[in-house]
Amino acid sequence: MINEDKKINKNSKNEQLEYFRSADSEDKKLTTNQGLKLTEDARSLTAGERGPTLIEDFHFREKMTHFDHERIPERVVHARGFAAHGEFQVYKSMKQFTRAKFLHDPNVKTPVFVRFSTVVGSRGSKDTPRDARGFATKFYTEEGNFDLVANNIPVFFIQDGMKFPDVVHAIKPEPHNEMPQASAAHDTFWDWVSQNQESAHMVMWLMSDRAIPRSFRMMEGFGVHAFRFVNEEGKSHFVKFHWKPVLGTHSLVWDEAEKLGGKDPDFNRRDLWEAINMGDYPEFELGVQILEEKDEFAFDFDILDSTKIWPEEDVPVEIIGKMTLNRNVDNVFAETEQVAFHVGNVVPGIDFTNDPLLQTRLFSYTDTQLLRLGGPNFHEIPINRPVCPFHNNQRDGFHRQTINKGQVSYRNNSLANNSPHTVDEKDGGFAHYQEKVEGHKIRARSKSFDDHFSQARLFWNSMSDAEKKHIINAFCFEVGKVQYKPIQQKIVDMFAIVDHAMAAAIAEKIDVNVPPAEVQLKITKKSPALSQENTPKLAKTRRTAVIIADGFHGAETKKVIETLQAAGVKAEIISDRLGPIRADDNSELIAKHTFTTASSVIFDAVYTVGGTQADNTFKKKAKLFMQEAFDHYKPIGIAEEGERWFNELQMPSKTGVVVNNHQPEQFSKRFIDAIAAHRFWDRTIS
Repeated sequence: MINEDKKINKNSKNEQLEYFRSADSEDKKLTTNQGLKLTEDARSLTAGERGPTLIEDFHFREKMTHFDHERIPERVVHARGFAAHGEFQVYKSMKQFTRAKFLHDPNVKTPVFVRFSTVVGSRGSKDTPRDARGFATKFYTEEGNFDLVANNIPVFFIQDGMKFPDVVHAIKPEPHNEMPQASAAHDTFWDWVSQNQESAHMVMWLMSDRAIPRSFRMMEGFGVHAFRFVNEEGKSHFVKFHWKPVLGTHSLVWDEAEKLGGKDPDFNRRDLWEAINMGDYPEFELGVQILEEKDEFAFDFDILDSTKIWPEEDVPVEIIGKMTLNRNVDNVFAETEQVAFHVGNVVPGIDFTNDPLLQTRLFSYTDTQLLRLGGPNFHEIPINRPVCPFHNNQRDGFHRQTINKGQVSYRNNSLANNSPHTVDEKDGGFAHYQEKVEGHKIRARSKSFDDHFSQARLFWNSMSDAEKKHIINAFCFEVGKVQYKPIQQKIVDMFAIVDHAMAAAIAEKIDVNVPPAEVQLKITKKSPALSQENTPKLAKTRRTAVIIADGFHGAETKKVIETLQAAGVKAEIISDRLGPIRADDNSELIAKHTFTTASSVIFDAVYTVGGTQADNTFKKKAKLFMQEAFDHYKPIGIAEEGERWFNELQMPSKTGVVVNNHQPEQFSKRFIDAIAAHRFWDRTIS
């Protein structure tokens, strides 16, 4: 028996109706916001049947006023986001490094809320542009909320937050025509890059496959900044945070990402929503890089520079816990849109460093939430409230929900025995790490921040041949969209320092001069951890399209599907119509998709079976499906008519193509291995 998903593939219309009904099916009476029961909700109050609407219609005024004020300002960056609830457990106590209690006890589950996002696009843009991704996690700990406000790229464009408005203004749609949406492929961004060479490392990541992730579930997260762990003895260590997806780090290909923007602009959010609904809970392991204070200056880069990584080969990532996302939001606005993250939300045992970009972010987040969420009480919105009690003398303001009792709202006081009172550090109070700081007031940056290209070169050296090709193609597209020729030349000259062959290939495609070869840095060091070729590769949760027509080989196809499902692969039936498709043995499989409602780009693999009753139209569409999957380097399984159709395409290569010669068990094993491989970059593409 095939294990169809109970929530998605219902067997009867009554079951489907029951599923799609609201979970909140209680019979409720319609009222105003004041609780007044209403007799009418479709017609406004008028003077006669054809007369004017009367202003005394308080129900209309309340309903329309609320509607007119339903929107709040979207985030300037990270506007398009999607989120989920979950829990975090540490694997072993980190007490020797930090006082943070949620990192002490492996038996404690800490609730979390995670918001994934694109950076540049507006809230209504697509999920799959070339862009960095936000990966913000709110830990609801017993000591207060800790926010790890991370990205899927471990470095940033700038070293000092003073430049943050500039880089955002440059990368956003150009103000004179509001184009392009959710894209860096325009003059102002690349002009800014050419004038701010500290961005070189981040741009290399942005041009790589990391900027088009396959899903939020297959995306790394990085805290970017150096923070501090401080233990109970007051000893400090520098620390960087990493999220490692259990499914590995995987990406789309550019053509695929572009097509998904039209076929399914909600591709990443739908993937997360459906995975959680089906019980395929996304898992991420938390890793930390820890440095002793004595090693602060032991490297050829400044550890406080946010345009630099700490190479994992030099500072290993220690895996210390796991986060599981196991519940979707109930209301996107109330939770995903109203959640307020802040890098300054820390708990005892986690503290800041002098990273200049981190220091400026500590101001910016509160300032942002005051505008977006309407005042100083945004911490009282349910999604932002700590799970631990909180008490202070703050009062009043917009949207205040707490009804404070008593006459005292100040300290020191005697009327309330000086309550709420401060707490000693030994009893859980937060105390800033006592780092000695002194110096003249200046506007300058340490010379240790001056190297802008060594790690960009390290990143390039660490890429596979396929990844390097993708980076060059990305540059050709992005810089090729620039209209002002001198900017194109400056960019090619700038990135010739990273790699001359790369710059020469770009120059040839966009018709600018090739820079001299001697400008390239003579650095050969690599960091294998930077290449996605070295990530875990699993077939679990991968989506496979199974293309069948009437007259397909029933017993064999069902055996293959059962084996795929047992391995965690999501096998979904595609045909020329929805509903039952009849096999040669009169059994049936239910088609969930048609060629009209689905496309190869929404699947990780294709298994084309066909059927004896497939007509020429079906054959043509199935061949197009396989052709596109082949061009996107995806695994392809073929059997029966599907094999003949594939051979008619006369593909230049059969790398990653698995044939089922009426041996379903052997085929299934080889096909599952191919699905786990994700892409076949050595495939010859015509």
